[in-house]
Amino acid sequence: MPVEIEGLKVLPMASDDIVVVESEERARMLSEGRKKKFEKDRLMKLEEERTKTSESEEEEEETKPKLVEVPMIVRADVQGTVQAVSDSVKNLNSSQVFVKVVHARVGPISQSDIDMAQACGACIVRFNVRDPPSSIALVATQAKVKIKLHRLIYHILDYIGNFIVEKAPGTLETQIAGEAQVLNIFELKGRSKAKGDDVRIAGCRMIDGLVTKSSTLRLLRSGEVVFEGLCASLKREKQDVEAVGKGNDCGLVIKDCFDFHVEMLFNAWYK
Repeated sequence: MPVEIEGLKVLPMASDDIVVVESEERARMLSEGRKKKFEKDRLMKLEEERTKTSESEEEEEETKPKLVEVPMIVRADVQGTVQAVSDSVKNLNSSQVFVKVVHARVGPISQSDIDMAQACGACIVRFNVRDPPSSIALVATQAKVKIKLHRLIYHILDYIGNFIVEKAPGTLETQIAGEAQVLNIFELKGRSKAKGDDVRIAGCRMIDGLVTKSSTLRLLRSGEVVFEGLCASLKREKQDVEAVGKGNDCGLVIKDCFDFHVEMLFNAWYK
């Protein structure tokens, strides 16, 4: 039977119940009570959701590694070297460590460099620049600011790696320093036991970064690591070298690694 109801402030929804009471006052009391209950339930639900979200964020914060910033000042002999050194040290960045070059400039170390390093806890790396005056060196020693001279970029990477461990112990992961692609394979047969075992050499081209004789090398097949080992030999143009950079060809011998093919990739890693 169709019924007409007057005085509704909002339209009812399908399947809503209709309660018949003896008076308008009783109807108003029930309506107010239901409104309060509905609002209370809504607030409780919001509070539960907020608590769950807060707990989830706290768990993520606990499991998420803290980012440690390692500040650094770079001084070099020419602008090209300043840029190259700055770009190289950024390869050490990870989800846990951020190497920040706070200042990079051509020329010798100045008093302002010492003041800046002391203020932000930075080390100073100088590349092919002359020694600072004794007065500045004394101030640096008193301020406990570390100043290191390097002439090879891969030596800088080794030093910075050690500085990171000192600055943020327990947070440094292995970081990729370079990538090489196998272009050719050479095999040297051992003529006798005295001459040693057969040697399999990977003729590679560095497509990014650099590789050093102290690198840990990972062999990749279709993006997956299939072998990890140490560099046993690194040559360039038949000469033993300490490091090979991007765009250069080299011969790699990886200890106990023999199953590699043309077009496979090697990643060089640092600790």
